[in-house]
Amino acid sequence: MLNLAGYEAERRRRLLRDTTPLQRGIIRHLVLVLDMSFAMAEKDLLPTRYRLTLSYAAAFVREYFEQNPISQLAIVGMRDGVAVRVSDMGGNPAEHLERLRDLDGQDPQGNPSLQNALEMCRGALFHAPSHGTREVLIIYGALLSSDPGDIHDTISNLIAERIRVSVVGLSAQVAICAELCSRTNVGDDSQYNVAMDETHFKDLFLAITTPPVNRTKEQSTSSLLMMGFPSRTLAPGGTTSYCACHSKPCREGYLCTRCGVKVCRLPSECPACGLTLILSTHLARSYHHLFPLRNWVEVPWAEATRSIACFSCQCPFPEPPKPNKEKGKDEAPTKAPAKGVSESGRYKCQVCGNHFCIDCDVFAHMVIHNCPGCQSRAPDAAPPIEANGNGHTNGGVMVIDG
Repeated sequence: MLNLAGYEAERRRRLLRDTTPLQRGIIRHLVLVLDMSFAMAEKDLLPTRYRLTLSYAAAFVREYFEQNPISQLAIVGMRDGVAVRVSDMGGNPAEHLERLRDLDGQDPQGNPSLQNALEMCRGALFHAPSHGTREVLIIYGALLSSDPGDIHDTISNLIAERIRVSVVGLSAQVAICAELCSRTNVGDDSQYNVAMDETHFKDLFLAITTPPVNRTKEQSTSSLLMMGFPSRTLAPGGTTSYCACHSKPCREGYLCTRCGVKVCRLPSECPACGLTLILSTHLARSYHHLFPLRNWVEVPWAEATRSIACFSCQCPFPEPPKPNKEKGKDEAPTKAPAKGVSESGRYKCQVCGNHFCIDCDVFAHMVIHNCPGCQSRAPDAAPPIEANGNGHTNGGVMVIDG
């Protein structure tokens, strides 16, 4: 559990985010490139840059698939002037975490090569379908790049193949990294950042879990994607059968809705017919990126009298202060609360008008991405409010027949 100060800090940081609904690519194909060169042995980030990067990379993998369950990921390393394939493109976080654990026994050495890493990323993203995004995230700790050719030709190829590159630097800013991010992101310079400390590094790392905005006409082209929603099955009589994805015996699994092939986990792609197999909850978890829940506003003491407990958890609110009726005696001046922190401990949804505590505020915006007050209203009683300014309800859920 986070303490109150942590809750308030998280809320103030969330107020800086834009909740405007934008078209985003929720089916992502991302390659994580880790610097494993001599520069990662530095101890300015404890215990070392390399150990901290591996720790944050594991957290990134978990958060990435939590926020993007129908996306895929691959991991590439840079060391000794070459690119090393750590894990192949796939949607199973357990496999990526196992490959990251294997890197614990290795020490960083040699020079990094941006060009070799980007060329390997191009190969990994070559077969990515057109309806998904193609992204590269580079964790770069060195100030040099040992390349075999002209990296500007590689950047031009990345632009032609619609591959976006983001870089998180651990040293000073590098000119070629700034040019790489700017050219592959349609002139957006915000995709290159340099970490100042461990906390800032983690924030920059995990910020990439949010799907990118479609900025160009080619990226915004709509297309239909066929998906299957299989149900979980259990082998009768205690028997087992082999799954088509790993060729391992298992009792339970999911049968492809098109060809009937058994896979052991979802989401996945049918090995026989290529149909994308997911659950309806996977789409619902990705849907909140398109229509984020609006930020709740602070409730002053003047409006706090109409609520005595949190609408969601029923936790009692502090009572409003009583006015000083004695003449000639002024109350001691109170310090103004920080921006984003309510003096009454109440936060109001701008759509339903209900009051919530800070715990429910953080939980609603960071976990469920829906307003309990808006979701509890009867459909016939709820007025047609354009909460996000585009006709969509406030953090509304998507109803899908599984």
